[in-house]
Amino acid sequence: MDSESIVYGCIKDVTEYHQDGRRREINRQAMLKLPKSEEWPFISREMFAIPTIEIHPDNYQTEVMHFGASYKAVEYEWSQWMKQFETLLDSMYWVSAVVHLETELSGTHTFTWMSKNNGHIPGAGKQQIHCEWTHEVNFL
Repeated sequence: MDSESIVYGCIKDVTEYHQDGRRREINRQAMLKLPKSEEWPFISREMFAIPTIEIHPDNYQTEVMHFGASYKAVEYEWSQWMKQFETLLDSMYWVSAVVHLETELSGTHTFTWMSKNNGHIPGAGKQQIHCEWTHEVNFL
């Protein structure tokens, strides 16, 4: 039996600078353009809690777009998963993103992307982005 991998995290964007909802609409459309899960992509539309376009008073300063999925040993194909995720990020407005990968065999990994500017702008060409990862292993 193959081991299970859990992937979850969030993409964050700043709300106080885009009260017109344009950035929010572009991000929403990027997630809605993802393939459906039955097409077996690594990144699918169903794994995202796609936010509405409306700006709610309970959103303080950060728009949080969260996601999660369960896979069969996705760590063996992790470079493909990351490539698809970074393609999605390239098509969105965002300030930071975090992905947690929990595996039965190789522990927990956390990947973090931070925009060096005031946020990533889709289609703006090469931008300054910082990405780092951490690894945690529990020995019993």
